Parts: sequence; structure tokens; C-alpha cells
Amino acid sequence: MGLFKKNPFGHYLILKKWLIRIMGGLTHQRYQGFNDLQIEGSSIIKNLPDRNVLFVSNHQTYFADVVAMYHVFNASLSGRDDNIKNVGYLWDPKLNIYYVAAAETMKKGLLPKILAYAGSISIDRTWRADGQSVNRQVKMSDISNIGKALDDGWVITFPQGTTKPWKPIRKGTAFIIKKYKPIVIPIVIDGFRRSFDKKGIRIKKRNILQSMVIKEPLEIDYDNEEIESIIEKIEFAIEQHPSFLKVIPESEIKAHESLNEQRRYSAKNKKE
Repeated sequence: MGLFKKNPFGHYLILKKWLIRIMGGLTHQRYQGFNDLQIEGSSIIKNLPDRNVLFVSNHQTYFADVVAMYHVFNASLSGRDDNIKNVGYLWDPKLNIYYVAAAETMKKGLLPKILAYAGSISIDRTWRADGQSVNRQVKMSDISNIGKALDDGWVITFPQGTTKPWKPIRKGTAFIIKKYKPIVIPIVIDGFRRSFDKKGIRIKKRNILQSMVIKEPLEIDYDNEEIESIIEKIEFAIEQHPSFLKVIPESEIKAHESLNEQRRYSAKNKKE
């Protein structure tokens, strides 16, 4: 793969390589220094094919989650087991890693645009835009772009489409799985919401234990399995099925609800 070539989205590979190197160097201490990222299951990464792999994960910040995955994936591919020590693994990064992101998020500011060049597949959300609920048709170009990325390499997606926990899995993810038949790797993350702001850019708190668990591929009957069945498998795999709420302490749920209420009240006062 010549570095002066472009990927299927017209991005120069040499520029993408340097962006990953620089951004990786700047962000490494966020996971291995200021905080401590505990990794489990990264050996799975080394045995995956070079293309048509879909990672599905719960979501806690706009950018910190996916940046951590770039670190973990490349560290594993360079021979490290469940650690990201010594950022030298980014000198020769995997260049065909992509991630699905809301188009409106990737257009706001210089940093999102840089991160977009590093690998985002920008899509128009069908249920929300500019902070408001909407109801619009899926753009077929968005689906085909995800297919194009899968044909070229690996794609990271957050099937709940929001950083809020316990939200339903979007059916579009299941349609993509049935259509393109990728290997589906579930990931469960935690600690990012506590250590970073919502965008995942500002460090909110240090010395937080972050975790990333990479699980075995889901067993899916692509041709015969119903959409609802695939959705339920994903919910359980990324530990966002409603049944998981039963094992969370009630005090933690109430604290989360109280925090959301405070945020809504603060936002309302700002508008007024």
C-alpha cells in the first residue's frame, strides 16, 4: 500500500499516517499516565482479517473512546498484550481503521476536522440534529460509505448513537451487519465519562481507572437471523441490555438521573 496513494475516501495515506502519529503521541498520557487504561482481550485483535471487521461498542465521549481504540488496536497489532506502553507502536499504524460519527459533530471546530481526516465516516443521524429530535430517512450514501470502509478495512461504530447509557441499539447497525456480513467484535468501555468531558477532549479528572474489554466475535446467521435478534445480541454483548440495570446499585442510577436533571436545568437557564 503506497503512502502517496489515497484511500477510498480520497484521503492521502501519508497525511493520515502522520496525523495518527502526532495525535497518538499527544493523547498517549491520557490513557497511560494521567489515567490508567486497563485492557482485556486485545489478543483477539491480532487474529482478525485485514478487512470487513465491525467493532460495536458502548459510547461515553465523542472522541476519547475512539482514540483509545486506535491506541489499543495498534498496540496489539505490534505485539503488545493488553497494554499500550511505549507509544512507538504508532510509528507504523494501521491506516484502514475507520469510525462512524455524526456529521454535525465532525464539522464543529478544527480538531474534529483533523480527527475526521484520520478516519471518520460522517453520517447524518436520522433521529437527532442540532440538539433537536428529528425523524428523517436514512441516506443510502451513508450506508454505502460504511460498506466502502468495511471493504477496505475495519470500522468502529457506537450503535446506540449517543453517549447516554441504556439507550436502544439503532436498527441501522443490524441492517449493515446483514448486508455486508462483517466479523462483529463487541467492546465494552468504562471510566471515560468520569475522566473526560463529554467531547472527550478536556481531562475532567485524573487517576481514573479506565477499562476496555474486547470480546470474541458474535455468532450471527447473516442470512436467516432477524434484525431484532441481532440487536439483542449486540445489547447483551456491549452490556447495554435493560436487564443489566437490575445489577446496578439503585444509588448509582439515582445519582446519574440527578446529574442529568441538573444539566437540563442549567441548559434551560442558559437559554432563558
